[in-house]
Amino acid sequence: MKIAVICFSDRGATTAIKLCDLLNIDRSDVHSTEKFALKYGFTAHKAVSEGMEKIFTQHEALIFVCACGIAVREIAPYVKDKTADPAVLVMDDGGRYVIPILSGHIGGANTLAETVAKLTGATPVITTATDGARRFSCDKWAAEHGCAIASIDKAKAISAAILTQDVCISSEYALPEKLPAGLVRSFNGDKGIYIGIYEKEPYALTLRLVPRTVTVGLGCRRGTTEEVISDAVGQVLGQYKIDIRAIARIASIDVKCEEEGLLSFARALGAETVFYSADELAAVPGEFTESDFVKRTVGVGNVCERASAASGGRIVVKKTAVNGVTVAAAVEDWSVSF
Repeated sequence: MKIAVICFSDRGATTAIKLCDLLNIDRSDVHSTEKFALKYGFTAHKAVSEGMEKIFTQHEALIFVCACGIAVREIAPYVKDKTADPAVLVMDDGGRYVIPILSGHIGGANTLAETVAKLTGATPVITTATDGARRFSCDKWAAEHGCAIASIDKAKAISAAILTQDVCISSEYALPEKLPAGLVRSFNGDKGIYIGIYEKEPYALTLRLVPRTVTVGLGCRRGTTEEVISDAVGQVLGQYKIDIRAIARIASIDVKCEEEGLLSFARALGAETVFYSADELAAVPGEFTESDFVKRTVGVGNVCERASAASGGRIVVKKTAVNGVTVAAAVEDWSVSF
């Protein structure tokens, strides 16, 4: 996690240095006004607010060592959405308390606050309702287990319901015998959580938590655009009711490693890209849809299926061609834990 520390006083600078030592933060990621930056070797700003947009957008977490009001005013112009904003914490300059004020669950601010508290001896002040009530937090759990949240609005509704009642949960995967407070195992109910890669809605109000476990293997002509690739993948996965949010990586043969359309598509999804040589693909075990033309062209008879399976996943979508793009998908083993 890339963390920035912001401080405004001598006492705050001392606490900031302590945080750097404990959290392995480089001092170049400590930001302060020129007076204190020059004195302690931090990144200097005439006014920290002048550099705040860059600090806010280029870090996964910000720790302000100052009063809460200062931190709120500094970040206010840049706060957009709980799914995208960095974690923001405030620590008093004496290091007594640490308070998450933004992205407590999805951004990981609550977890980071607890970590900082353990390392420094500070008291964590956690204000999110589900944590305070010791009930299941769907967005926190999703963030910690690599799941996408299909609907933030539904996540808010389910979180509100969990505070006052038990909510149903079901899953493609086996659920542990013991469930967290606020959840009950059931396929029938007005409100519930469904964990899986498929677009299922077992409840009247269904919050889907989507494990990012799918590798999409791609083959395409040179110069194929992001739009064409996106449309092809959307069509193919849609036939199988697989949520596109489940894609963890895009895989192909190494001759495609500079295809901008493919790379842009992966970036838009926040997916990893993996490229394999023809020999590596040929060595992948299994039965695949082979093509003599593809073998003559790139040295292996199937790219998309072999690339999708190369990470060890189980193929759930066989080679399908749409507008010159070949698509396959494999899913890796996964389990639910609380």
